[in-house]
Amino acid sequence: MEIDFAAGGFLADPYPSLALLRERAPLAWHAPTSRWLAASHRTVNAVLRDRDLGRFWTDREPADILEPFNLLHRNQMMENEPPVHTRLRSLTAKAFNRGHVERLRPRIKEAAENLLTAAGPEFDLVNDLAEPLAVTVIAKLLGIPESDRHRLRPWSAAIVRMYEVNRTPEVEAAAITACEEFADYLRRLHRTDLLSHLSSAGLTEDEVVASAVLLLNAGHEASVSGLGNGVVALLRHPDQLVRLRANVALVPSAIEEMLRYDSPLHLFVRTAARDVVIDGITIGEGAQVAALIGAANRDPEVFTDPDGFDVGRDPNPHLSFGAGLHFCLGAPLARIELSAALTALLRHAPNLRLAAEPVRHPTFVLRGYAAIQLTTSSGR
Repeated sequence: MEIDFAAGGFLADPYPSLALLRERAPLAWHAPTSRWLAASHRTVNAVLRDRDLGRFWTDREPADILEPFNLLHRNQMMENEPPVHTRLRSLTAKAFNRGHVERLRPRIKEAAENLLTAAGPEFDLVNDLAEPLAVTVIAKLLGIPESDRHRLRPWSAAIVRMYEVNRTPEVEAAAITACEEFADYLRRLHRTDLLSHLSSAGLTEDEVVASAVLLLNAGHEASVSGLGNGVVALLRHPDQLVRLRANVALVPSAIEEMLRYDSPLHLFVRTAARDVVIDGITIGEGAQVAALIGAANRDPEVFTDPDGFDVGRDPNPHLSFGAGLHFCLGAPLARIELSAALTALLRHAPNLRLAAEPVRHPTFVLRGYAAIQLTTSSGR
């Protein structure tokens, strides 16, 4: 089955095509991208955990033009395997241990409530809550002053569009500019908080800058799109919204279901360090495998009523944060952000509903909305 990752219908709703792919072959060759596609939960989980399938950075070509982008990625933990990955992750992980991020919960909760109070009765979930909340949290960790925080989202949005399967020269040019500007800004920034910790821990300047950019892009994009996708799903399942309002103790499981039902990140790529056998198929050394997270998260072999939305789903072994060595470092922080935002929404707006059809970004790898207009009026 040949999936067109850029087709409008596929981008609007990829799940029927992903289901067909999963049913026909949990692991299949995709000629247009020259990659294997892993689509079942079992296969995706195996791909993400197999130590012979890793992240081995190769500079994008033309290397001289794309050097600003390449520089930030060749020095990231996400694009490296041990021992480089181990060193970078262990030093950064101290800022994301469960105790430290848990101490941030009251401030994140307060920020979410303040943003909603300022938003008023009609607002855009993305621009008035999700984005400013995510930027506030990451900027606080990185020590970026409030006066400069408005610059972070445009930089991040431009850089991550380079991860899409189909990208244009205009997208590449915007990403290069964003990489240059963001890196230059971080090099000139007075080192505080996490940046200071990373510098004193022995990371090179390039590694400090690359780590900061990764934290913004990964944490920020996942939180924004995770909340947007999840709230739209919740509002389109009013029975589940009623259930959640009646039992706010379900918020943690609702967050997991939001991440499973419409994951903010749909594709992780791994490269074979040597010949690897997955599902009885040999993936040759140097070949790439795309783990399709959205397909895995709706596998009927693992999830009852996989296309249904259930705020009380338990168990919920979704793979939206990845698995194995590269499991998302910021997952605990993302969960706190999503919980704070969802709880504030439930408290702020008992009559919350969509005021217009949400506008999606025309992307697949990073799946999210550009605008979600909401209203708190009853509509009666």
